[in-house]
Amino acid sequence: MTTDAEIQTVLPALASGNVAVITGGASGIGLAAAKRLAAMSLKIVLADLDGARLDEAARAVAMIAGDSAVLAVATDVSKADEVDRLAERTFGAFGGVSLLMNNAGVGNNPGKPWENRDAWRRLLDINFWGVVHGVEAFAPRMLAAGKPGLIVNTGSKQGITTPPGNLAYNVSKSGVKTFTEGLAHALRNEPGAKIAAHLLIPGFTFTGLTEGATEKPAGAWTGEQVIDFMLASLVRGDFYILCPDNEATRRMDEKRMAWAIGDIIENRPALSRWHPDHKEAFAAFMES
Repeated sequence: MTTDAEIQTVLPALASGNVAVITGGASGIGLAAAKRLAAMSLKIVLADLDGARLDEAARAVAMIAGDSAVLAVATDVSKADEVDRLAERTFGAFGGVSLLMNNAGVGNNPGKPWENRDAWRRLLDINFWGVVHGVEAFAPRMLAAGKPGLIVNTGSKQGITTPPGNLAYNVSKSGVKTFTEGLAHALRNEPGAKIAAHLLIPGFTFTGLTEGATEKPAGAWTGEQVIDFMLASLVRGDFYILCPDNEATRRMDEKRMAWAIGDIIENRPALSRWHPDHKEAFAAFMES
């Protein structure tokens, strides 16, 4: 595992005393990130919906970092004004931000493309627009500070291979992927910018979104494993932080993604991986 000293040498944005803002920070990957970064002596801003879970998370992180190094701000990331208020509270308390982790998300399934417009909009407002709101609220001041910084947006493999099952979630995470790619390009072409954007692509991870699971499934990673992998990937300079898990290797993910883009190149039916006429061809491709 990459040591904290190695991480902080390569990534000055994560130096002791710097500030990390984490949305969706009260559980799962977000809370794991908060605890790991607190142990590296960063100051932590936790943003999540108001309630006992946020309070409990703040207490847990404060046990690592100390009360004065933790700020919990109740925030609905789907609302731009609440994310703007999060930024005001953060800069007012700590003066600057070196890591923004846009991680808040929901996985509820609104159903078919022609059903439940309000539920579709709510999911997209959180999973996609929550990321946009975070960048809008924090990036200008991070750029103006002229210091090294990182923006990590949490995507999903479902935003790349788009499997049947939860179309709204796939759409939202496809949007996060495209937005973050464009953000990275814009940042590296911004004069004087010292901020890099990265796309975190977790595998099967046991979080608050893990449907029907009260304990970690054998195939899933923990949030802590995802964050360890994320930090090692950031040290390498990876933009796409493609996490494996206990069921899927990186090679398996690469082949699934290659098949997905091959639908366009080979002019196959949409989502041919799940089409009965292409089932055997996909299996052979994965075996090859």
